[in-house]
Amino acid sequence: MMDDTTQREPSLLPHDDTRGSSMSQVSKRNLYYLGPQGSFTHQAAVAASRALAGLSNEIIPVTQTTIPQIMAHVRDGDGWGVIAWENNVEGYVVPNLDMMIDADDVVGFAHVGVDVAFDAFVPNGSLERGVVPHEATAHPHGLAQCQRFIAQRHLSLMPATSNAAACRDVRDGQVALGPSICGELYHLDTLGHDVQDYHGARTEFLVLARRDDAPDLIAKAKADGRTEFETIISFIPLSTGPGVLANLLDVLRDAGINMTSFISRPIKGHAGTYSFVAAVDAAPWQPHFRHVLTEVVEHGDWVKTLAVYPRRERPNPPVNEWMLPQGGVCFTAETIPPAWDGTPEAARELLW
Repeated sequence: MMDDTTQREPSLLPHDDTRGSSMSQVSKRNLYYLGPQGSFTHQAAVAASRALAGLSNEIIPVTQTTIPQIMAHVRDGDGWGVIAWENNVEGYVVPNLDMMIDADDVVGFAHVGVDVAFDAFVPNGSLERGVVPHEATAHPHGLAQCQRFIAQRHLSLMPATSNAAACRDVRDGQVALGPSICGELYHLDTLGHDVQDYHGARTEFLVLARRDDAPDLIAKAKADGRTEFETIISFIPLSTGPGVLANLLDVLRDAGINMTSFISRPIKGHAGTYSFVAAVDAAPWQPHFRHVLTEVVEHGDWVKTLAVYPRRERPNPPVNEWMLPQGGVCFTAETIPPAWDGTPEAARELLW
């Protein structure tokens, strides 16, 4: 059962039956997602099932309780998986990012997005029984996106494995935060609608397959006329010190590659060592990007493609003044005053 407003995505692949041996048409294919029913990932799985319908007569969303279970199913060839990747409020879903860096036979080949809004739920009849909520429960990203509501009601925090799991398992004294459909699914009373701090929130999801299957999947997207792709790639420089990261970024810049995001992750347990993950508007097989990857590898650094999928349209709005954090220093070229760097405000903000 899904909300009729579930985000729909355009078809990512053609609807034909021409397949290579590794991707022959199958009557059914499982698509594993983090459940239970009603989670945002469930909505993403339904959207992906529609978008990828040309690869199977039936794509069946199958719930799992943990992301490692999803990754294991994909690695073992049991089907595909879908995982949350990035949210425009909380940023990357870091545990999933780390698992993709470490995964030995998993890669993203498609991308879907889901609009995110939270309702607040309590067990059926608990308010009539006079129960006063004292605890908020949701996935950690859900808790982080509803801080204003939580603070206003002086609720303590109880993280859950998913927002839908929090709604399914909510008990007296708790407020569960999750998609609106969870109220109907789990017979809950609604305490508030749209309680998230920021409206317009959206989570992006990756659809995963085995690495050996990815070339055929990508070939189908190309056959459908998709010519522009995005790549998520991870780099680990084997030498460290001043200028190492700048040199890596110079290689991308000199090749004319547009980088849309960049993040560092520690190599766990090894102080001062990092992997760097970049999303770029290019595909690994394109000559200018292939040259970059060749140059980095020949330099002795570690490189791994985490995902390649058809490029999505995304807005490129300017950053307005009202979006800026408190403090800091910012002038336009037209408004910068003379000797601004000697003012008390500059000294306070820049600590010079």
